[in-house]
Amino acid sequence: MNFSGAGISVEFPGLENILERAAMPDRTIILTTLNQAWAQPNTMIDLYLESFRSGEETSQLLDHLVIVALDLVAYDKCKLLHAFCYMLKTEDVDFSGEKFFMTEDYLKMMWRRIYFLKIVLELGFNFVFSDADVMWIRNPFPRFDKFADFQIACDAYTGIPEDMNNRPNGGFVYARSNKRTIDFYNYWYMSRVDHPGLHDQDVLGKIKTDQDFLDIGLQLRFLDTLQFSGFCQISNNFEQVCTMHANCCTGLQRKLMDLRLVMEDWRRFKLLTPQMKYHQRIYWRAPRQCLVSKFEDKP
Repeated sequence: MNFSGAGISVEFPGLENILERAAMPDRTIILTTLNQAWAQPNTMIDLYLESFRSGEETSQLLDHLVIVALDLVAYDKCKLLHAFCYMLKTEDVDFSGEKFFMTEDYLKMMWRRIYFLKIVLELGFNFVFSDADVMWIRNPFPRFDKFADFQIACDAYTGIPEDMNNRPNGGFVYARSNKRTIDFYNYWYMSRVDHPGLHDQDVLGKIKTDQDFLDIGLQLRFLDTLQFSGFCQISNNFEQVCTMHANCCTGLQRKLMDLRLVMEDWRRFKLLTPQMKYHQRIYWRAPRQCLVSKFEDKP
């Protein structure tokens, strides 16, 4: 389903072309965003790409990753590291610095992302969106519900994928392009006006039981933190986990220190023999630094 038009081409020049080049045969792409603060040497984007190269059946997924740069420095860094980079221009807004949770610039950046993802769906592409502080441990695609329109990770998971009491986190989502998901993203984006001062995932938490939302008919599923884990509700099942998100954590340096521990622990786990895995107690050493902010907020 392709809703492309002249307006999209003008507002997002070159986007459709780069998505076509990066897409899987079923028109699925992987997206992340990058700004100057997260593009510095030996920082988040390097760790993010390293996770793909170190994960199980994830290295080939880099062929389908588009890094969306929010400023020129991030775009230049992306071009040095990766094949598919897109410069997302936003008039009169500077997204280059570190955006602290719930500040005005942080909220603008989050809502700009929701609008951009809506456009991707309108162009007829399915996507996995992943924050750059999500480590890819295993290929997540076999774990997705093949009947769901929209699947989203959780800060807190109740054990039931359809339960609206799950607490969603927009840092990792999988969406299929169809009329329901496009209508949903439109409704989600427009709902920011009714909920000023809230970011995207908190607005989703408020609208997910609205009658207007239910009338869309979206097949929504919440992802189990056993496989799609994070620092809010961490999974110590090393045999199951697909992604690890530095959620419930503020500050770039805290995230980096704890995610480096995650990658070290993952590499150590891969070296263990089956017998060693059976007899040893295996757990993530992270979060450590992120515990300082874990219960204060949840980016």
